[in-house]
Amino acid sequence: MSAVPVVVTDSWWRRRIVTPILNQLRQGTTPERIALTAALGAVIAVFPILGSTTLLCGLAAWALRLNQPIIQLVNYLCYPLQFALLIPFWRAGEWFGAPHVSLSIPELMARFEAAPLPFIREFASVALGGIAAWLLFAPLAATAIHFGLLPVLRRAASRLRRPAGPVVIG
Repeated sequence: MSAVPVVVTDSWWRRRIVTPILNQLRQGTTPERIALTAALGAVIAVFPILGSTTLLCGLAAWALRLNQPIIQLVNYLCYPLQFALLIPFWRAGEWFGAPHVSLSIPELMARFEAAPLPFIREFASVALGGIAAWLLFAPLAATAIHFGLLPVLRRAASRLRRPAGPVVIG
């Protein structure tokens, strides 16, 4: 009777997130650079303008010479947070003078159909207020994420540098 081989597959999380980051550490990317890349990717991912984050992450990574795949990976992982924080950023933007706009879809559609240009102007003001709120939030969140990830990445890097086991000569 022959043994049936057991195929062990890594989880999606390990294959798609952990392994690429460990590979970057193996290739010499410092934990500090990876933490900075992840922090910026996460913070840019919640920028309060839908459809802009991939380009913004790409530009940030290019300008700061950060790892494009990692920043985009973090951006995509944090994409649901953009939806969760969109309205809070827009509402926080009211503190900066943005008008309070009802976010009822039927009401928005009716206002747009009635007067498109004033609607666009008013919604642009809401978006700018949201960006102002994001500008206050981003540095604090990026700092917290960066320093939160550093110990984990440093520990992973030190484990990768450690020899696999005792070397026996003779």
